[in-house]
Amino acid sequence: MSDTATRVEIESVAAGGDGVGRTEGMVVFVPRTAPGDIALVHLASGKRFARGRLERLERASPLRVDPPCPHYVIDRCGGCQLQHLAYDAQLTAKSGIIGDTMRRIGKRQVEAPHVVPSEAQWRYRRKLTLHLRRTGRAWIAGLHPYDDPVAVFDLQDCPITAEAVLAVWAELHPAFDLLPDERALRVAVRLAELGASVVVEGGSTWPTSDRFFARVPSVAELWWRPENGRLRRLATRSGGIGSGASFVQVNARVAQSLREHVLERVRSHAPARVVDAYAGMGDTALPLAADGRTVVAIELDREAVERFRDRLVPPSSAIVGRVEDHLAAALPADVVLLNPPRAGVDARVTAALESAARPPSAILYVSCDPATLARDVARMPRYRVASLRAYDMFPQTAHVETVCELVPEAA
Repeated sequence: MSDTATRVEIESVAAGGDGVGRTEGMVVFVPRTAPGDIALVHLASGKRFARGRLERLERASPLRVDPPCPHYVIDRCGGCQLQHLAYDAQLTAKSGIIGDTMRRIGKRQVEAPHVVPSEAQWRYRRKLTLHLRRTGRAWIAGLHPYDDPVAVFDLQDCPITAEAVLAVWAELHPAFDLLPDERALRVAVRLAELGASVVVEGGSTWPTSDRFFARVPSVAELWWRPENGRLRRLATRSGGIGSGASFVQVNARVAQSLREHVLERVRSHAPARVVDAYAGMGDTALPLAADGRTVVAIELDREAVERFRDRLVPPSSAIVGRVEDHLAAALPADVVLLNPPRAGVDARVTAALESAARPPSAILYVSCDPATLARDVARMPRYRVASLRAYDMFPQTAHVETVCELVPEAA
């Protein structure tokens, strides 16, 4: 860092949540700043880009609000990035990020999309993952500061997380001594249909897992991913297949609104055959098959497929495997649904869609990362953007969900 502070006017918000300004022709990214701020910033060395540390505000933006979470201010919590922005300004920032990314990376001249707001801007999260660190005989359970990916502060509250999730965490604390004997672990609590699910990551042995489960009666399922091992379920109180360790919707109301929009757009094309890639728990495959359409659902998680396969109306079917290994054989289709993880789709997926002898009438791409969405769209010049809509699944954070509808350029 330089010893003297530089005066920077913040113009916008970048993907990731940093404020963006310029000084002497150099772009500067400054966490916890807002468009309209005049900030005194310590700059790291750089030529075209630099990261800055906010020293103080010379003039505060009218878009600023006081963050209600003490951890955001005192501990520099990295879980949220936008608590200092008014909610309307958060939506504007996310819309701008998507539009800019689609134009710059996706090579599509689109308008910044409307972002559907979340009814609940606080206490909406149905999942909370914390880092556990052993300090002597005690444990700290918390998150990383945004500027220190190693340190962990002790979390007392998380105002974007549902109180029911925090209640489970309070029940877990006295049982920490029964976790795997390691210095560091990751533990996630998810609210699922049949109760809370807990996932423990780390350790090579866990002889006390039965005792741990017995100590936490509100937990319906216990899962463990050992070091360099596969995730597996250790215990359940449901008496059968439960809601699982994956595919829990963090913000259930927004997820439902997004799903209804996707189904409406798919049905608008009157498809006879649909490929639902990255099908998850079958939330879109099942209603489309119930319409009388033939749906081919592709999902890597075998247990997830087993939960919905028997409910698919024939001749619809489900395939366990990687989308890139099965999509080409599943084509042609009238509509293809893509709902990949944050990393986006494998290049073989876009190649199959770009080279299909009969292109689908529409591709519905649901993305949790504008950059990988734009990259994947750029790989498919055969298609144009017919519609673009975003959903604020994660208020107070820089994350946003986008639904991109692609149709053949000639359509």
